[in-house]
Amino acid sequence: MSQFDVVFDSIAESNTVRQFFEVLNGYSPVFYSRSGGLYEMDKTRSAIDAFAIHCSKLKLNVIGGQKGRLERNLQFKMNWWQTTSQFLRRCATIYETENTVFLVPVLDVRGKTIGAFPVTPRRVEIVQSEAGNLYLRYEFSNGKHAAVEYERCGILVNRQYSSDFFGESNAALSPTLDLLDMQNQGIQNGIKSAAAIRFIAMVSKVLDPKSLKEEQERFRNLNLSADNNGGVLIADNKYSEVRQIDSKPFIVDADQMKVINENIYEYFGTNEKILRNEWDEETWAAYYEGRIEPFALQLSIVLSLMFFSEREIALGSEIMLTSNRMQFASTKDKISYITNLFDRGMLSQDEGREVVQMPPLPNGAGQHYFIRGEYIPTDEKTKVTETGGTENAGD
Repeated sequence: MSQFDVVFDSIAESNTVRQFFEVLNGYSPVFYSRSGGLYEMDKTRSAIDAFAIHCSKLKLNVIGGQKGRLERNLQFKMNWWQTTSQFLRRCATIYETENTVFLVPVLDVRGKTIGAFPVTPRRVEIVQSEAGNLYLRYEFSNGKHAAVEYERCGILVNRQYSSDFFGESNAALSPTLDLLDMQNQGIQNGIKSAAAIRFIAMVSKVLDPKSLKEEQERFRNLNLSADNNGGVLIADNKYSEVRQIDSKPFIVDADQMKVINENIYEYFGTNEKILRNEWDEETWAAYYEGRIEPFALQLSIVLSLMFFSEREIALGSEIMLTSNRMQFASTKDKISYITNLFDRGMLSQDEGREVVQMPPLPNGAGQHYFIRGEYIPTDEKTKVTETGGTENAGD
């Protein structure tokens, strides 16, 4: 059974999606995948991949009554083929490259969503059945089609404007990509041209094309082949002049290259330090808040809606993607952070240990919270004892 069958057949069997194919009507709006070339350029791929790598480090937390087994599964695997880290990285890559991410549910035998899988369709239509139900109808590059209820799917959008459902294309970056492509071609052609001609030899008499070609071959084999290991060039009186060409390496205009790079960095909200992993605490914090956190927030909401019913969400169930940003802080800031929050009961031992890359304490011993005695609250029913504890004022 193919991956396509595993994903979509389970949905069709539990929800009888196939019966709607004959009565679907209305084919607007439509999404087309056009931005694949964006990922083929080295500079843009570096910017996209840096974003995706950092997003893959997000931690998935399940909050509410469904925590238990669901959280244990989703923290490691989002579906049968991808770990959670791979899932996050794939979503982030599609998010930047296509500006629209389509997530289809992975169901168990009871029709309950137990995972999600990001698909890359060639074309997507939002269609409606005669009963008024909305569906996402996917068309893939292999010619296969599948339709899934709109409410079961997840859609992440980036740079959304004209469409009510999908993100924009990356056409705004096309002029910069054209310049980058021309620069790369110019470098290649410049290097080839500089290496192609090393000598000019002027023949003293007129030769027909055939004889001229033969003489060119003779001169090259005699003087420019690997057999001439002495480094001496010999020319007879057939030539009135033999002159060496001063080959200079082709150098790209630095200012023009800087403009191209800056355009790419601004479009993807990144910079040279992020791409080279040379960022400091402030640079990372700005990048996280500007790029990674909005993605994490949107994906958290989308996954929550896919996995939980309205009633479960009303009761507090949700999926939250978080990142321990203190892992990227200086040692001094980490110590200050742990000290200030641990004393006030806002940070457990395990959470503090995580900041300094230490494993949790065994048997759940590090999940407790502590507060300093002088911070114990009092009210009319509670008083502070001599030992620093509390007792009911009426006892």
